[in-house]
Amino acid sequence: MLAEHSNGIVPPKGALTNLRRLCLWVLLLALLSAPLAHADSQGSLAVDGRTRTYQLHVPASYTASEPMPLVLVLHGRLGTGRSTIELTHFDKTSDRHSFVAVFPDGLHRSWADGRGATDSDKDGVNDVHFLSELIHKLLSDYRIDASRVYVTGISNGGFMSQRVACELADQVAAVGIVAATMGEPTADACRPSKPISVMLLQGSKDPLVPIQGGPMGRNGSRGTIVSLAATAQKWVSLDACNSTPESSALPDNAGDRTIVRKQAYSGCKGGSAVISYVIEGGGHTWPGGKQYLPEMFIGKTTRNLDASEALWDFFSHHAR
Repeated sequence: MLAEHSNGIVPPKGALTNLRRLCLWVLLLALLSAPLAHADSQGSLAVDGRTRTYQLHVPASYTASEPMPLVLVLHGRLGTGRSTIELTHFDKTSDRHSFVAVFPDGLHRSWADGRGATDSDKDGVNDVHFLSELIHKLLSDYRIDASRVYVTGISNGGFMSQRVACELADQVAAVGIVAATMGEPTADACRPSKPISVMLLQGSKDPLVPIQGGPMGRNGSRGTIVSLAATAQKWVSLDACNSTPESSALPDNAGDRTIVRKQAYSGCKGGSAVISYVIEGGGHTWPGGKQYLPEMFIGKTTRNLDASEALWDFFSHHAR
């Protein structure tokens, strides 16, 4: 199996032929050295004795007189906040719908998502504390509606978003998880302080994060995860939702051989909701985003759904 990375992948030994491995490294190096989208500004703050950084996008419609929602967008392993702007186009979504978007940087280009698999996890980084302090800082620096703070992320950033949902429900109203499920340690320890809305999006042919769950990486080197279905049921149980979802599907209008299937759970505590999207034929990608590496390495990016628009639509219906 290929190792996870939201903007590229690192193949374990024996997973690819030498030629394919060389090609992949060349593509990854080219990707990481390519010009990236720029945020309006870069910021930093000190947390737990470490300097943490982030990219910030404030839409032109922002005024100090009217509070705006805030969305945190978390990169995957080996990614950065800046590269995630280009991957997700969440800056443009911010402009269309008038919310502040922030793209934090994980230390070691990773997040301590609880699986014990990343450099940040191994280094004892407290990313939950960092993200909590970042939210506090932005609430202080900008006119932000504290009841409308949201977090989303892809891959390692998606697993990190699950930790946020479990541990920061007093600060965050909803989360979105893309190309990730939930690590077993997070699932076992998850005790949110209040109901929180959750949206899940994953490709059925994700070669990096198996939709059926289980050990990740060689001999479970990247942790063990629960399936997408079990992750959805975990949140249905935690939010006390109706057990029977409303199911629907988006046809392949883009002609890219993907079909988006949706299950929406309602009747949850506190007006929360749980929605699960399975992109049949989709890979380890951001739906509607950049095809950051060829399909042979990461799978297909569906054009039948724009994840950034779908996430914002979901977020906009939920507040603490």
